Formats: sequence, C-alpha cells, structure tokens
Amino acid sequence: MLERMPPQLYYITDRRQFPGDGKEQERRLLEKIRECAASGVDYIQLREKDLSIRALEELAHKAMAAVRGPAARLLINSRTDVALACGAHGVHLPAGDLQASEVRAVVSLLNQSLPNQTLLNQSRAGSARPILGVSAHSQTEVAFAEAHGADFAVFAPVFEKAGAVNAAGLEQLRRICRRGNAAALSMPVFALGGVTLENARLCVEAGAAGIAGIRLFQENDIAKVVGSLQR
Repeated sequence: MLERMPPQLYYITDRRQFPGDGKEQERRLLEKIRECAASGVDYIQLREKDLSIRALEELAHKAMAAVRGPAARLLINSRTDVALACGAHGVHLPAGDLQASEVRAVVSLLNQSLPNQTLLNQSRAGSARPILGVSAHSQTEVAFAEAHGADFAVFAPVFEKAGAVNAAGLEQLRRICRRGNAAALSMPVFALGGVTLENARLCVEAGAAGIAGIRLFQENDIAKVVGSLQR
C-alpha cells in the first residue's frame, strides 16, 4: 500500500481580520507570513483586494522579504504586474480572471523584450513558467484551468461559504479529484471553505492534494496547524 503524501498547505491572507489600525494589521500580517514560511507552509497568497495597485506592490515587496522559508512561495492575487514587480513566485487567478495560458504568454513576451531585467528571473514569477493557481467552483472550471496550463486549482466551497454549510461540497471535491479513476486529474486540487483541523482529513481522503484557508492559518498557532495537517 502506497503511503499518502502530506497535503500541501496554502495560506490566503486577509489583514483586515487582524485587530488594530491599518499599521498594526499590516505588522501582524507580515509576522504571520513570516511564521508560515518558516513553519513549512508551501504557498502564501497575498489577497489584499481592497488595496490600490501601488499599496499592494509596497506590501508585496515586504511580503517577499518575509518569505524566507526553504520552500515557501508567494503568489499575488490576480495582479501579474505586481508579481513581476516584486519578484513573487507566481500569481493566483480568481474565477473569471485571465486564463493561465494568457498569463504565461504575457510573461513570455516580457522575458523576450526585457531579457536583462533582474526582476524577471528564473526562480520567481518572471520565469517562463511562473506558478499559477486558479480558483474553481465546479468540475468544469477545474478541467478548464488544467487545460490552460494552471499548476493547481483551489476548489471551494467544500464545507461552507460565507458561514453557510455546503452539504454537497465534499462530494463535489471527491468527484473532481476522482482518485483511482483512469480519467483522474493530473493537476493538484486544493480544498477551501470551512476547512478545519478536525475535517481536513476528509478532504485528503477525498483526493485533495492540499489544504487552503484564511482562518485556519490566521487564527491558529502555525506550528500546530502544520504539524497536525502533515500528520
């Protein structure tokens, strides 16, 4: 019997959930990013959608400085331009945004036109293949993301959305992953939406390659979360 690999972990930021004024929220967010990167979280999605492009870029530079873990990778929500400017490892594309194939084409053109730019380096978003995650809410959207070259999909909601229980979510996740089926997806799928330390095992057993969340990481001790999920 093959041993199951520990799930990959995906922290989605929301600084507004931290107490305090704007400066304190930013401080707490950067500290949480630092803790996640050092503790073994695989991906950190900077999702601060309310910020202006300039403010997001400034925060993204600080977030990159905080990502010092051996494997942690920073993805910028939606903004490929900000990801390139700060040297992030990739971009997370919300549902209805550009397709992964379109983003790769843009990055490829930039690499060809600006070959000497240090921000377009091979280890981060400026490479020919930046890491691209895609939000998906159905099997069709997951398949579409894979067809367009996404590296993984984040499927939601599994257990709840906006506080409401989603009774069919876990079964949808199971059908999407289709583990053991000849038509199984080769692209990893992450589970999002009401995932806790108590129910994360159900997502992994359904076939999820990773666990994603905001509250799961922001409201708990990171070392405990990582240790529990990796076991």
